[in-house]
Amino acid sequence: MNNDKLKTFLPVIIFVAAAFVLAYQFVDPAPPNTLTLSAGSKGGAYYTYAEQYRDYLKQRGITVHILESAGSQENVERLTAGKADVAFVQGGIASPEDTPLMSLGSLYYEPLWVFVRADADIKSLLELKGKSIAIGSKGSGTRILSLQILNENDVDEGNSNLLAISGSVAAKELLNGSVEAVFLVAGASASTVQQLNQNIKVKLLSFTRAEAYTRRIATLSSLKLPEGVLHLANNIPAQDITLLAPTATLLVNANTHPALQDLLMQTAAYVHGGRSLFSSAGEFPTARYTALTLSKQAQHFYKSGPPFLQRYLPFWAATMVDRLKVMLLPFIALLIPLFKLMPPLYRWRVRSRIYRWYDELSRIDLALAEELDQTLFAELDRIENEIRKVQVPLSYADELYSLRMHLALIRDSAIRKG
Repeated sequence: MNNDKLKTFLPVIIFVAAAFVLAYQFVDPAPPNTLTLSAGSKGGAYYTYAEQYRDYLKQRGITVHILESAGSQENVERLTAGKADVAFVQGGIASPEDTPLMSLGSLYYEPLWVFVRADADIKSLLELKGKSIAIGSKGSGTRILSLQILNENDVDEGNSNLLAISGSVAAKELLNGSVEAVFLVAGASASTVQQLNQNIKVKLLSFTRAEAYTRRIATLSSLKLPEGVLHLANNIPAQDITLLAPTATLLVNANTHPALQDLLMQTAAYVHGGRSLFSSAGEFPTARYTALTLSKQAQHFYKSGPPFLQRYLPFWAATMVDRLKVMLLPFIALLIPLFKLMPPLYRWRVRSRIYRWYDELSRIDLALAEELDQTLFAELDRIENEIRKVQVPLSYADELYSLRMHLALIRDSAIRKG
């Protein structure tokens, strides 16, 4: 009995397995379990966020290798060269015309702070022409943005002293009078920003023409820094200040696995989705403010949220099911129809052991109708012995006993005739 099932179903199983093996050739490769993230310098915002990404992804089986960098420009170069899978890049640094990179969206505002000496009669960037200005180190997003904004005001290296210094070094130079202005792109909690905001020797410029800048530079936003928001007791700032801000964006190269992009989007929502000084909860990450094309995974995330499977399954299980969905084709196209065919095929195989004897019984019955031949009784004895050897499942026993009964009827009819 088990042998019957094996002989019936084994060819089908082998055929379906072969179809699955063939279909597996078209399954997307599994996502790697490592990810290289190009951040910034240690102690900076990018590196701090990179560590949070590393911790979040580690819980989902992904090991993140963090690379230090000089800033956004170096991050873009690493992505383009394939030396990193993902990177934090200041908005506006990467140009769609110059790079094949894709964006996963904007993560948070990065305000531009322009500090000048308090005793200087400087109220706008127009008045910086001819001055010494710290615009950020080479390769940094601060430098690129500073040059762009200064050029809008006809301030350039030909008419001003633009210095490649940033951070605490730039702040020190401003306080000792070596430079007249310092450009910083950083969060309000950055130590250098706090130091300068609380020092009476410097003042923070307000961008009175902020709307004009945002109209001319699409990646910039206008932010309001309310009076006293940085320190209520000391009333810092002493009045409302208007700032300009690009956003930090999350960029990937074209080879970053789609499943990892999905996971990075969830990581970004976890790390950057809360409330901050300049944004409300849920405002970031966002598809806005990015000059590069959003990847397909990012577009889907902003429209529908995380992939369905990743909402309910661990990452490894969700990606495995998603990859193997192509395997449903042989299942639907082959397995279901074949297994519908198997029960009738199995019934035919079992009944064929019974029905094959009816041909011989019919021949003997016709022969007995013409004349009584003693050799036909020997034939009936032989058939009866063979039938006794036939084994069928209990569900088919009635058909086997019907065969034996028909043989007995033919024998009785021949005996009565004789």
